[in-house]
Amino acid sequence: MAQKPGETRLELVEKNTKIFKQIVKSIMENRFNGIFLVATNPVDILTYVTWKESGLPKERVIGSGTVLDSARLRFALGKYFNVDTRNVHAAIIGEHGDTELPVWSHAMIGIEHVDTVLERKGDLKKECLDDIFVNVRDAAYQIIERKGATYYGIGMSLVRITKAILNNENSILTVSAFLNGEYGQKDVYIGVPAVINRAGIREVVEIELNEKEKEQFNHSVSVLKETMSL
Repeated sequence: MAQKPGETRLELVEKNTKIFKQIVKSIMENRFNGIFLVATNPVDILTYVTWKESGLPKERVIGSGTVLDSARLRFALGKYFNVDTRNVHAAIIGEHGDTELPVWSHAMIGIEHVDTVLERKGDLKKECLDDIFVNVRDAAYQIIERKGATYYGIGMSLVRITKAILNNENSILTVSAFLNGEYGQKDVYIGVPAVINRAGIREVVEIELNEKEKEQFNHSVSVLKETMSL
């Protein structure tokens, strides 16, 4: 079921969980032995449902996570700092939704930390970074309001993940991956950096978050777990 104008991704849980259970069961009855790549919202929860229903190893069930959010953030930062997007290294992690967070503590413009660039360029304001993030986080709502659905951004993100798998790239992408102790969390799928190759998720990359980011990430996990328990 598609997300309607004004509807949050988490409000889609009940209807799409029922649909997914039927789909995954049918696929597994036909001896599927590949990799699941999930994009349907709420993507973190539905990736978890897919993993549970399929019985496949966690490495072979992947959600699109915050790959699109991170790409939008890098694009917006490149525009703001007037540098090539390919030279912007920044990520959004957490739930693909309202509780996601930007990892400013690791954001780099070229080989400089974003704070260093802001200090060097007096005409740029740190407060603008918060506005950039909010626009990125809420982009889907704006797109859905205008044309009813999002297609192209997520399509490009799925192509990116698929290429990483097929070409055995060992690329680091912020997919929805299963946590088993990483970031102090267990038994949840959520957007985090992970190494992607032909086998699926080779490993979750556990980056060091500052205290504020840890608090935000833990809140994001708690929201997902509370929603799954309903």
